[in-house]
Amino acid sequence: MRKSVENLATSKITGGRRHPLRIRRKYETDRYPNEPNIGAQITITRRVRGNNKKTALKSIDFVNLATGDAKVKKSKILKVLDNATNNDYKRRGIITKGAILETQEGKCKVVSKPGQNGIVNAILLKE
Repeated sequence: MRKSVENLATSKITGGRRHPLRIRRKYETDRYPNEPNIGAQITITRRVRGNNKKTALKSIDFVNLATGDAKVKKSKILKVLDNATNNDYKRRGIITKGAILETQEGKCKVVSKPGQNGIVNAILLKE
């Protein structure tokens, strides 16, 4: 049986068992979250709904850093300073959209979705 977040068979007020009207669909099933961290670049490609592909990052050590003067440079990631998504992600060094990274150029904020796009794009923060 497939697991998902939808509860198709809740209990009755009387406490009796309720039978689901239908089974879960393939698109309702859960997946483990992809949590990219700092390390040598490893990507995976997975098939998603509609026979489309998603390139996911497992780990990466460089970021495409957009500076203020319309230039993009490749910069090495030193560490994850903050992650507003989850305090646990901050402790474990997981890179998600909105994470604040320490690079060789300075602090930057991630604007891409590394777990779904397979790339880390960031903008330089003014000190």
